[in-house]
Amino acid sequence: MVKPTNLPDVISIFPLPGALLLPRARLPLHLFEPRYLAMLDDAMKTDHRMIGMIQPNGEDRLHRIGCAGRVTAMSETDDGRYMITLSGVSRFRVVNEVEGFVPYRRCEVMWDGFGNDLGPEEVDAGLDRDGLMALLERFFEDRGLSTDWDGIKEADPELLINSLSMLCPFEPEEKQALLEAPSLSTRRETLVTLIEYALRSGDDETRMMQ
Repeated sequence: MVKPTNLPDVISIFPLPGALLLPRARLPLHLFEPRYLAMLDDAMKTDHRMIGMIQPNGEDRLHRIGCAGRVTAMSETDDGRYMITLSGVSRFRVVNEVEGFVPYRRCEVMWDGFGNDLGPEEVDAGLDRDGLMALLERFFEDRGLSTDWDGIKEADPELLINSLSMLCPFEPEEKQALLEAPSLSTRRETLVTLIEYALRSGDDETRMMQ
């Protein structure tokens, strides 16, 4: 377990619309822009090897809450690009942006208020797995998506809810709502609400076209 005292006060920031990282989850990333290759190089020189994922909020601003991940896998392609995996460590709150002589963005952050992110897996006593699976099947069919249903059905509650939150094609602001959910159960409730809203919106559009 990472102790709060091991968390840095300043981290590099990767603003990527729609990309969601959650604690104890894994996010694959493809880096090819020179500034983000420099960010990766600098991160690998630190003890913590952390990069903060965050949603942009407008053209230049950032949302206040993001999630930091540790680089746990990395491979280089023949043309100099990198495929990396970030393993989610903890959410953070942006204090201010740090100016410096680097091509990527850095922020001073605080980790207070996200103590559960550093603990064991969360549980969701109110999870109706069968109901969620039925809703997901409708949503995936409606969006023309495919997935490993056997793997999903066997996943532990936290892995199930967090993986779906990361993978489902929601808008950046909706992803932010999932990130900021204070507990696994509230994230699941938010996820269900977003899926139901998307299905209702799709039904409304279909009726309007008829």
